[in-house]
Amino acid sequence: MATLKEVQSKISSVKKTKQITSAMKMVATSRLRGAQNAMEAFKPYASKFAEVLGSIAGKSGEDASPLLVPREEVKKVAVLLCTSDRGLCGGFNINLIEKAEKLIQNELEGKEVSLVCFGKKGRDWAKKTPTPIDDAVIGVMGGRIEFNIASTSGQALIDSFLTGAVDEVYLIYSEFQSMATQVPTLKQILPIPSLSDMVEEEAEAPADGEFLPEHICEPSSDALLGEMLPKNVFIQIYDALLQTTTSEHAARMRAMENATKACEDMVEELQTIFNKTRQAGITADLMDIVGGAEALKG
Repeated sequence: MATLKEVQSKISSVKKTKQITSAMKMVATSRLRGAQNAMEAFKPYASKFAEVLGSIAGKSGEDASPLLVPREEVKKVAVLLCTSDRGLCGGFNINLIEKAEKLIQNELEGKEVSLVCFGKKGRDWAKKTPTPIDDAVIGVMGGRIEFNIASTSGQALIDSFLTGAVDEVYLIYSEFQSMATQVPTLKQILPIPSLSDMVEEEAEAPADGEFLPEHICEPSSDALLGEMLPKNVFIQIYDALLQTTTSEHAARMRAMENATKACEDMVEELQTIFNKTRQAGITADLMDIVGGAEALKG
């Protein structure tokens, strides 16, 4: 049985750990609020852009841009993987990495795959695999993300697609649905889905009875679409980075909350052990006193 000093030491250690996890939860909560505000502030722009793009897509042909034309044979694929730079967020990064592993091992089996990693955790995992890393962006996840980060990476992927260095580009990120739910999501961003899909998505956007504006194009719709499609790729990457960052803070907040509760439960158990140990010590001392007294009487 552990001594009273050992139990007291464990209780003190667990209480200090509880203070750390509680502080980390408060920090994650504060950062989550800022990340969520940034994500929600970007939604109106992305929604309006999709509306205008869908309207212009209805006036253009399927061959309006080379970004719309799928390859006859897919040999080379790039996967953009979004993870966090730091840990202590439960299974957040593990779920994203498992999503990438399943994609590479199952759907992309036999194809030449390369990775573009946003976040240290994804980069570290990729280094342990035979899959080559085309680019790695470290130190931006979890903080304020600038749009030029997404546009720079997106332009590099577009250039690779146009030159034939890659035939398809996939994006893996964490979709933020609620404080308790963050879903690893797979999306193909190059070649861009057909214009008919854009038109359908844009047609479903207005509410019942809402007027759907007719956009006048200057220059032609094909020329304008050629300018907007690359920006659509940038917007999808930027939105994925915002959602992944928000999901990371939500996952860390929940993980630290669970850790704090676990520390509280452990302190209660150790306190019970401490009381039992102290009671056993007191009982033993009393038995020694009673035994000594009886011996003196004899």
